Amino acid sequence: MSAALDVDFVRGQFPAFAEPTLDGQAFFENAGGSYTCAPVIARLTRFYQQRKVQPYGPYEASRLGGEEMDEARTRLAAMLGVETDELSFGPSTTQNTYVLAQAFRQWTTPGDAIIVTDQDHEANSGPWRRLADAGVDVREWRIDPDSGLLRLEDLEDLLDDTVRLVCFPHCSNIVGAVNPVVEITAAAHAAGAFVCVDGVSYAPHGFVNVGDLGADIYLFSAYKTYGPHQGVMVLRRELGHMLPNQAHWFNADSLYKRFTPAGPDHAQVAACAGMADYYDALAEHHGIAGDAAGRTKGVHDLMRAHETALLQPLLDYLAEKNALRLIGPRDAAHKAPTVAVELQGPGAEMAARLAEHGIMAGGGDFYGARPLQAMGIDLDKGVLRLSFVHYTNKPEVDRLLEALETCL
Repeated sequence: MSAALDVDFVRGQFPAFAEPTLDGQAFFENAGGSYTCAPVIARLTRFYQQRKVQPYGPYEASRLGGEEMDEARTRLAAMLGVETDELSFGPSTTQNTYVLAQAFRQWTTPGDAIIVTDQDHEANSGPWRRLADAGVDVREWRIDPDSGLLRLEDLEDLLDDTVRLVCFPHCSNIVGAVNPVVEITAAAHAAGAFVCVDGVSYAPHGFVNVGDLGADIYLFSAYKTYGPHQGVMVLRRELGHMLPNQAHWFNADSLYKRFTPAGPDHAQVAACAGMADYYDALAEHHGIAGDAAGRTKGVHDLMRAHETALLQPLLDYLAEKNALRLIGPRDAAHKAPTVAVELQGPGAEMAARLAEHGIMAGGGDFYGARPLQAMGIDLDKGVLRLSFVHYTNKPEVDRLLEALETCL
């Protein structure tokens, strides 16, 4: 097995890095959506050209289209360490969460409790908070206003035998801290509660073994993990069969269908198998063997090691600047490469200045109004967010540092 990620090989799997219109641009808004890998593009193109028919029919194009859709679900489930029927696709993570919240609305009774955080993206907060209208006791697990971190002892103070669900992010798209999912899940389960983990901001940095984490629900967005615009949802069987069906009545016995009332986007579901192709290509190139979950872990560890090495110099640089506030951990080992900073002026203005230097970054609240407010940050000003993934290389980070020095 290779000791380090071959970033040149990685970048060769992404057509964006050979695209003339993007030449000279360094992409640092990956938390909003990643570049798409070549296997996904190839599968999507093939589906639209050869198999854009109703799938699962008796004729060849239809049969092959259905097989590709099944392949995507089967391979991704194996990578994530869950059963095939525990993984489903939906239009987006926001939509998947909303549908789940409606199921919980029917399943819970007045007086039941649900715990949410103020560290979350609004997609894993707002739908759950609305359950208060149905008499659910919605409790807020609040971040430390200085560090932005969630403290396990604060959660334990909120847990009792009325809590049915604990919702929290694997990683905040503002704070960037990697939360201890195993420990949080263990505490929730000990109190008799299920857990819903928003993995959207962590999954781009490596797919995890959901089975090992113990999460009952794990959600992420394929368009941020080098794939098409789909929401991927893991819903473990025990909980999935407890909750009321949200789809057509005749799909009630199918776990992977009963929480996707809109029906699948055939081409995009099929194209999700390209994410598995990409991981397999990385594993083969780096000499990572084993079953699907084992290869996935090896690729995850390579990605995280590469990102951590690039992230620490950026954190060190920003931490030394008195004119800004660096949000979240200063140690790259405990943080995803999603870096938010509060400036004296609007974050969007600084993003525009960086764009003049070939740096693609973002400014605003990024649907993270609650954590920003909790940390005392003016929403009209927002933050500058700099986010990267494993295909980012050292010259790009060096270029970012030079641009920041000029603009700050």
